This record gives sequence, C-alpha cells and structure tokens, in this order.
Amino acid sequence: MTVILVALTLTILSQGVISSNLPIVINTWAFIDAANEAWKVLHQPHKTALDALVEGCSTCERLQCDGTVGYGGSPDEHGETTLDAMIMDGANMNIGAVAALRHIKHAARVARHVLENTQHTLLVGDQATQFAQTMGFKKESLSTPASKEIWQKWWHDGCQPNFWINVNPDPKSSCGPYKPSPNYNPLSEIDKEKFEFGSKNHDTIGMIVIDSSGHIYAGTSTNGANHKIPGRVGDSPIPGAGAYADNEFGAAAATGDGDIMMRFLPSFVAVENLRAGQDTTTAAQNAIKRILKHHEKFMGGLIVVNRLGEIGAACTGIDKFPYSVAFGNQTKAKIEYIDC
Repeated sequence: MTVILVALTLTILSQGVISSNLPIVINTWAFIDAANEAWKVLHQPHKTALDALVEGCSTCERLQCDGTVGYGGSPDEHGETTLDAMIMDGANMNIGAVAALRHIKHAARVARHVLENTQHTLLVGDQATQFAQTMGFKKESLSTPASKEIWQKWWHDGCQPNFWINVNPDPKSSCGPYKPSPNYNPLSEIDKEKFEFGSKNHDTIGMIVIDSSGHIYAGTSTNGANHKIPGRVGDSPIPGAGAYADNEFGAAAATGDGDIMMRFLPSFVAVENLRAGQDTTTAAQNAIKRILKHHEKFMGGLIVVNRLGEIGAACTGIDKFPYSVAFGNQTKAKIEYIDC
C-alpha cells in the first residue's frame, strides 16, 4: 500500500525571524462552508477559537455535509441516525464529547456544554440526550425522507453490507437476528470494500482552529458509519483518535474508517510525533504507517498543524483527500487536495 504525503509549509521569514501564519482554520474534506464560517467567527469581536470551532462544525451539521455529518444521514440497522462530536482545548487538555447522541441535532454544541458545564469527558446515548435537554436543546427526530430511503434500500437488499462477523445465520445473505457462531474465527474481517469508504462514507468532519495568540482547539462531528450496528461509536468522539490538541506542539484531526482508527489513536500519535521533533509531514506519515502495518486496506486521511501554522497531511486508500484551510491574512478558505 502506497501512502502519498503532502506538506504545506506556511511560515514566513521576516528579518530573520520565523512568523507563523496565525490565525488558522483547517478541516478535513472539501467542507469549505464550515471553514469559512469558522474563519468569519474567529475574526469577530469578542469571539474565540472555541466559538469558531463550534460554529464551523455546527455549520456542517446543519448543511448535512456529504450526508456524513449531522441529522438525516448514515442510518443504523434500525434506521436511526445518531451523532458523535468532540471538542478539545489545547491549553488545559480538557475535552467535552458526546457519542451515540439520539434525537438532538446539535452535537457539537452539546459537546461544548460537556466541556464547559461538567467535569466529565464523554456522555453517551439516551443519557447524553437527557443532558442536552437539561442544557436547553430540543428533542426531535434525526431521520429524514432521505435517510429513511437509504435504510429501506439497504433492508430490501438483504441488509447488505453489514458489520457482523462470526454469527449465524450468514450475515452475507441474511438480515438476522444473529447468534454467535460456534465456529468462531478470530481472523474474520468485514469486507470493508463493500462499504465504499470515501467521499460519501468517510465518517466525520475534523477541524482545527488556532487563534493569533496560539490557543488551539480541535474537534469533530459525525453521524457515524452507514448501517452501523446500533450503539456503535467510532473514532470521532474518542480523544486522540478523531482529534487531539496541545498548545505546546500542535493538533491533528483524522477521518476515514473509524473502527480502525480508534485502535491506533492517530491524532494523538501525530501530536506526539511533533513533540518528538518531527515536522508535520513526517508526523502525519508515521501516524498513518502505524495503521497500515496491521491494516493494508485501511482508508483514511490525517491533517496535522503545528503551533506555528505549518500543515502536513497524509492519506491512503482513496483517490484524493481534500481539506479546507484559511490562514493569515486570507479573506476566505480554499480547498487543497492530496493524491493518494
């Protein structure tokens, strides 16, 4: 498996002193509306990098970016859409996250309340919904005619593809219900190629915002993998998997096959690589390489930004990996692409 890596060095030399291109907003995929909204908020009086991050992710939730973020996309096996989101503060390493959030459209905003109004890191499921209602959010259905149509087609296609292995009846030809198979094979794997992980099933928006003073926030929002087993949580709300931030060194955000990524914590690894002195390109490369050692067919992408605003990105398993970025004196975001 070949990994193609691109680094974008954004430092400017002035009178012998390295000046960073801060502030900066960057997010995975060509979700340029999210980047532009975060960029606009970041430049408003009395607004913070946290405000910008939340508004950027919330924009993608509202616009249902590629059907993989926000309500009305990626129905699970019961036809329900649930949401995951996370926010990390690089100054104090605090985190607020929600997972398997039901009936609440504003996952990133709820994650902010976990960050600011609790001593916890992660709230999940129905209890996360109850917390959101306590914080003033309205309970409503996350299903739409489009998501219902996706689920109905999947059901009529014999529940194919699905995420079951080592069960009876054969999940490749039956909808279940399933029971554990007596012939358990620890080497069994789901045929991920059937899921067509890519531009329409990539699981998340990951965003990094650094303000002019160097305060870093990183966050994610997603509606998870299409046709997931109910209750599944992927990498997005897991610290170090979907995103990670540390004001001393930088931040990273990942996207792709979340069930694999959360086993390797690529965002944490990438930031630790920065701590070890690696440049952003090498940091991204080595985080991806660690996954490929065990999963040659892994699909994913990783953006890495150090505290000076230097960007590195890595991708594998897809044709191209776009990301959206605005920095320095730019007036709006642009889309960059990596060939994988």
